[in-house]
Amino acid sequence: MKKLYITFGALLVLGIAVGVLYLEVIRPGSAELPEDIVMENAFEGEYAFANMPKKARLVEFMYTNCPDVCPVTTVKMSELRHRLLKDGVFGDKVEFITITIDPSHDTKEVLQDYAGRFEVDSADDGWKFLRASEEDTRKVADSLNFRYRDPGTGDIIHETFTYFIDENNNLLEKFAMGEGFDTDKVYRRITNSIK
Repeated sequence: MKKLYITFGALLVLGIAVGVLYLEVIRPGSAELPEDIVMENAFEGEYAFANMPKKARLVEFMYTNCPDVCPVTTVKMSELRHRLLKDGVFGDKVEFITITIDPSHDTKEVLQDYAGRFEVDSADDGWKFLRASEEDTRKVADSLNFRYRDPGTGDIIHETFTYFIDENNNLLEKFAMGEGFDTDKVYRRITNSIK
């Protein structure tokens, strides 16, 4: 009987964990990006969330001093970008948005250097590298439930998700960052949504 209670308890905990994971990872709905936010584009001009063109978007939050998950994710996004370019949809129907969560360090010039490592060197490329004040950055992150904090050690603790938003600003899916970023899965999700 004691084993039955232990097994039931374990299954209950597992069920709750799966439910929380479902709500946290797969919950679709409106992205509700704050329309009052205007961010600085690393190359030129500004990016206003109120005037976004109708495109599907993959949104990444990162910081350039990140030692692991951020650069790995950006490398995988670069690979994905090349596939979408071959399909003729990148820039026209799909854009990537990379937002620094460390705007005090990641100046326009630092972001330009970071973007250049991934062969992005202009504002018209279809991949936007953005920065804003800490307050505005936090508003955009909060709109997607991306949590982060700076403990003052130089390493920012942050969520490890990228966000796929359709042309109508519906949050369709969250994808893992780093080694868990499945380029094939993300590619299929993007191409299926823009047909």
